[in-house]
Amino acid sequence: MRIAIVTDSTAYIPDELLHKYNIHTVPLSVVFGDESFREGIDITTESFYKKVNEAKDLPSTSQPAIGTFIELYEELAKDYDAIISVHLSKKFSGTYDAAKSAGSMVENIEVHAYDSELSAMPQGFYAIAAAEMVQGGKTVQEIIAKLDDMKAKTKAYFMVDDLSHLQRGGRLNSAQKIIGSLLNIKPILHIVDGLIVPFEKIRTRKKAINRIMSMLENDAENKQIVRVVFIHANNKESVTTLRDSFAEKYPQIETIISYFGPVIGTHLGEGSIGICWYTE
Repeated sequence: MRIAIVTDSTAYIPDELLHKYNIHTVPLSVVFGDESFREGIDITTESFYKKVNEAKDLPSTSQPAIGTFIELYEELAKDYDAIISVHLSKKFSGTYDAAKSAGSMVENIEVHAYDSELSAMPQGFYAIAAAEMVQGGKTVQEIIAKLDDMKAKTKAYFMVDDLSHLQRGGRLNSAQKIIGSLLNIKPILHIVDGLIVPFEKIRTRKKAINRIMSMLENDAENKQIVRVVFIHANNKESVTTLRDSFAEKYPQIETIISYFGPVIGTHLGEGSIGICWYTE
């Protein structure tokens, strides 16, 4: 069976990996006032952060139209028998539901929409793993079973630099934001059941990053880590230093640098960092 792998733009899989694994993407959008921009097509990550800093109001985000999925699925139906479409948590966005609805509307191809219950490059882990299994001749059922297994073995931690984005998104109330800002609290977040929730409140950025790195290195010593991704929000230099230090100590583990693009960057804010990995 010929199986195509689809994901959405919020996976932020580096271009070289998209091409290597032949992964197809559907873009989400950011909206500034009356203007909508598809991330990676109408707006780059660099220009997004510049625009955010110049804009009076923060942008909003929007999911792809069902028609966008239908168009891609129908095109893929010419060359494939089935599609596994991996998307960000349905609790973050209606993208998964749009993919599922579109899949029920196309003919001559099986479409299996998959809720990663994650976003950003941890979501990309699922798409890459699925594509590797396609190359290995696995069936749709085997691939989905593997993705389900990965959910228990994937860890994703984030550190935000500006509490106002969390407050705006309803994660903190105004009083918590003011107190947190005064105390320089840098909350570590993680994802539980498809939602971003606090993991620990740390007093400084450096301590927050050190805490995540400590958890990563503990797993590197005691478990078999498959991949690690270091994710930045317009601060690549900081995660490159972390990646290089980790890769020197654990050269056998694959490391990737990714980024928080416009859609996820809207909700986390510039300067945020993510460190995520999964184990066998």
